[in-house]
Amino acid sequence: MSPEMAAIGMFVTLVVFFFMGHPLAFALGGVGVMFGFLFIGPQFFGIFMDRIYGTMDNFVLVAITLFILMGNFLTMSGVADGLFKALRILLGPIRGGVGIAVIGVSIVFAACTGIIGASVVTMGLLAGPMLIRYGYQKEISMGLVAAGGSLGILIPPSIMLVMMADQGALSAGKLLMAGVVPGVTLGALYMIYIAIRCFVNPKIGPPVPADELALIPMSVRIKDTIRYAVPPLALIFLVLGAIFLGLATPTEAAGVGAFAAFIMVIAYGKLTWRNFADCLYQTSRTVTMVIIIIVGATCFTGVFLGLGGGTALVNAILGLGLGKWGTYVLIMIIYIILGCFIDWIGIVMITFPIFLPVAQQLGFDMLWFVAMLAINLQMSFLTPPFGYALFYLSGLGIEGVKLSHIYRGVMPFLILQAIGVVICTIFPEVVVWLPHVMLGK
Repeated sequence: MSPEMAAIGMFVTLVVFFFMGHPLAFALGGVGVMFGFLFIGPQFFGIFMDRIYGTMDNFVLVAITLFILMGNFLTMSGVADGLFKALRILLGPIRGGVGIAVIGVSIVFAACTGIIGASVVTMGLLAGPMLIRYGYQKEISMGLVAAGGSLGILIPPSIMLVMMADQGALSAGKLLMAGVVPGVTLGALYMIYIAIRCFVNPKIGPPVPADELALIPMSVRIKDTIRYAVPPLALIFLVLGAIFLGLATPTEAAGVGAFAAFIMVIAYGKLTWRNFADCLYQTSRTVTMVIIIIVGATCFTGVFLGLGGGTALVNAILGLGLGKWGTYVLIMIIYIILGCFIDWIGIVMITFPIFLPVAQQLGFDMLWFVAMLAINLQMSFLTPPFGYALFYLSGLGIEGVKLSHIYRGVMPFLILQAIGVVICTIFPEVVVWLPHVMLGK
């Protein structure tokens, strides 16, 4: 089989298996086994074993487990609940203030967890019913919760950035730093949008009733905000500061962060054997899912590259004659389309062996290019029909909220995310300035 036919055959078979409803990990691994046995022979099992062992022996991937554990400890501590309640009252007098508070808490929570499911579900349970009770439009309520909760995949410590650094042979510390400014920029765009929309039309985001605010003195509001904001901010600086200053590797910093988060659970009085066991169970489930997908994907890419499919696709893309930036736009469009149907783990594992060699040959700064792919993948959590954040919110069963409200609500935030991609493309310093300042070029 020619490399071109191998590439087409493997991708067509993968798409068929995926739309038949098979889990992504087993679809990837199954296609790898089929094509490896048919066109390489029994010796392909040796390729599988070597690649799986290489994954098991990868020290960087330990950071994923520890960051997930840290995020689950933070969720268990209830710090997001307290911070949201404090900011809700502090920003309550402002039109759209509660919505802005949701985005603010989401940014802090994103910098503590890096887990989309935890962020979206936590903010959905905390803020969703409250926003609707205060008279917020259902669409904007669901849109800002979904968009704010999805920031966790970009703002470090992000498990996606750690995995992308591993797959792209980049410094995990630099790539984590590259996600800071774009992530905060997106959060700022969300806040500005909410403030403008609610200023123009107060009915979609009214302020908190004055009688409710009058029950809590300003001194208490400030005290509660400090009480619940300082510990997670200290945790962020502890983890990211250790990486940025070169005091620890991402894996070591993740271990320190997990321990500090456990101390916060104790400090906030939320430690019970049941909560602790649930936290470990949820961590084990998430890590197992990630590792199984990695194993299936590494088997798929091993056979795909072994049959020459990677080289064939790279040559095909370069042969289109689109030039450097035309090819960049094409890759971004492909990522948006893939994000409508496949989760980010599958997209990274399938596309990196194809697109990264293309980017290298075209002369892109690989740190900036991979970071741009990460920013683009932020959109995959909100793009219908299979955006994960949409189904997380829908599954919460918030009273009066339909899937149609969620779909309509995320559309403005998808536009804002696209604007963020354009900003980071036109001004690459937004992405690379911080890692270059902290760790050098």
